[in-house]
Amino acid sequence: MSTRDLDVTLGAAGVGGLQTTEMVLNIGPQHPATHGVLRLRITADGERITAAEPVIGYMHRGAEKLFEARDYRQILVLTNRHDWLSAFSNEVGAALTVEHLLGMEVPERATWTRTLLSELNRVLNHLMFLGSYLHELGAITPMFYAFREREEIQAVMEEYSGGRLHFMATRIGGLLHDLPDGWLDRVDAAVELVRDRIPELVSLMVGNEIVRSRTRGIGVLPLEKVLEYGVSGPIARASGLDVDLRRDAPYLAYRELFAEGGPGRVVTREAGDCLARLEVLIEQVDVSLDLARACTARLRDLGEGPISTKLPKVLKVPEGEHYLATENPLGFNGYFLVSRGDKAPHRLKLRSASFNNVQVLREMLTGTVVPDMVAILGSMFFVVGDIDR
Repeated sequence: MSTRDLDVTLGAAGVGGLQTTEMVLNIGPQHPATHGVLRLRITADGERITAAEPVIGYMHRGAEKLFEARDYRQILVLTNRHDWLSAFSNEVGAALTVEHLLGMEVPERATWTRTLLSELNRVLNHLMFLGSYLHELGAITPMFYAFREREEIQAVMEEYSGGRLHFMATRIGGLLHDLPDGWLDRVDAAVELVRDRIPELVSLMVGNEIVRSRTRGIGVLPLEKVLEYGVSGPIARASGLDVDLRRDAPYLAYRELFAEGGPGRVVTREAGDCLARLEVLIEQVDVSLDLARACTARLRDLGEGPISTKLPKVLKVPEGEHYLATENPLGFNGYFLVSRGDKAPHRLKLRSASFNNVQVLREMLTGTVVPDMVAILGSMFFVVGDIDR
């Protein structure tokens, strides 16, 4: 049979001079590589991707409209759910925004405890993505290692809050309750245990030549595209963007932690590929463990004291507006609050990290091949609820 006999396509000459036609492939909305119900509409010429469009909205949660029908205490239940892997960080961002309009001073012990819990939550988030990413590339063993380490941190988070996923430990003006007896010691023990075991997990990832060959030079995200799309967090820093709100617009106790000589540091890479994003996530786990130890030391120095501020029975926020962004595990998480002086927000607009970060896939996937799509997609570290919020 001749090549002419095989030419039943409508396209022009493709790879190797063969006649090909573009195919439209739908990846998702339910697919093992998408971290949830995300759909990618891909146009491919052979195995070469010529166009890619993220299609979102399959998991629309309506959180911003629901904010308007809840009082300020109740909105925290909603805010910790859009990125379920960063639940505590979400709570803190909303509480800080409300507290600013109230002009409220939060007890110092509450500030340091919030910082500690935020960093423990960051470790939980990163370990989940480190394990799941290798699973998507075909290796299941690192997932078991990652979950073993997660359980150590999960145990102390659960002991304090009573929750495993949606912690609901934050309150306007402080925290749910004081620290349990001996809890700081158990936090330190968990942190050191995870720190000692992390090299095993790292050796299975960046120490694996198959992983390196699947990720080095793949899915390069240039710095100009990071700025153009508003990409933030570990993904942006892996492309050379030296920005971290904990250092550059400090909140909670981060001003002291990221001061000169402090344990805080910003992790960056220049390559902008899948491997760089993986390396940033790994190194950020070490930084968060260092920050957690610094927080427990400070809480011991502070000793006993209030953990929350007493609120009126009906909490009304003065008329005004305020925007506050936090450095969530996945990137910038911003709340824009508009108050009309009522007990519920007039408007509470959420700027989530995953929404911006996933849009840049249209740039990253174009020109790559289909087998590399999973490696690129998994390296973007997003949560679909954070996109559709």
